Amino acid sequence: MTTTTTNSVTVPGPASPYQADIANYWNAEARPVNLRLGDVDGLYHHHYGIGAVDHSALGAPGDPDAEQKLIAELHRLESAQTDVLLDNLGEIAREDFLVDAGCGRGGSMVMAHQRFGCTVNGVTLSSKQAEFGNQRARELGLQDHVRSHVHNMLDTPFDTGQAAGSWNNESSMYVDLDDLMAEHSRILRPGGRYVTITGCWNPRYGQPSKWVSQINAHFECNIHSRREYLKAMADNRLVPQAVIDLTPDTLPYWELRATSSLVTGIEEAFINSYKDGSFQYVLIAADRV
Repeated sequence: MTTTTTNSVTVPGPASPYQADIANYWNAEARPVNLRLGDVDGLYHHHYGIGAVDHSALGAPGDPDAEQKLIAELHRLESAQTDVLLDNLGEIAREDFLVDAGCGRGGSMVMAHQRFGCTVNGVTLSSKQAEFGNQRARELGLQDHVRSHVHNMLDTPFDTGQAAGSWNNESSMYVDLDDLMAEHSRILRPGGRYVTITGCWNPRYGQPSKWVSQINAHFECNIHSRREYLKAMADNRLVPQAVIDLTPDTLPYWELRATSSLVTGIEEAFINSYKDGSFQYVLIAADRV
């Protein structure tokens, strides 16, 4: 195994200078939009939300707690997104093993264990995220069931055929899709289920729009097209069982977030690209054959 070191950050191989830069990016990240939403109930996510906004939960105009209620509603939509991902994993038993590729601070893994009772491990390039997630698991008494590893999602520490299910939740835009799907295909047992929820540019638009380019620059990522996901799966023994367009379901989250104190400056690009059809928010569930 090779490693790459940039600015004192070592990334397990096969690594590239780009991946080391991404590790640096997430080690330095402390956006209020991620931390304050997680503070609502201790589930710290690194993805966006879906579903209709419950305006009755936001309070009346002039409510002194209006901002905190808005944050709580954004967080509810985040967790609703994870619930949809878990819904699409299929039947998972308590003795099964699940993998979160690009696990962030671990919120999705905790939710998966709470639902299925099984063991869930995740990988992240960020030592800061892994330490945070493992500390949170200890606080919840879940350290024997939920664990974050500092590791490359293209070369995970898990055994071939070990996982009943695996996923990428808004993390696949940092890697080559063919390499990623090959690794999921390796760790999944035959009949195991892979799920991704991701933003992708719409091939029908022709090329990535200016809004997609802004999102790439903001997050230092490389958004793929929907067509690229389906091809990489087909080339690696992952057969899609569901392709769900979540774009209409995520737009309310972004429109609500744009009215909060947690804006980061990228909200306009998401809203406009979803509305003009150049960008889509999709769920793809595929079985290992």
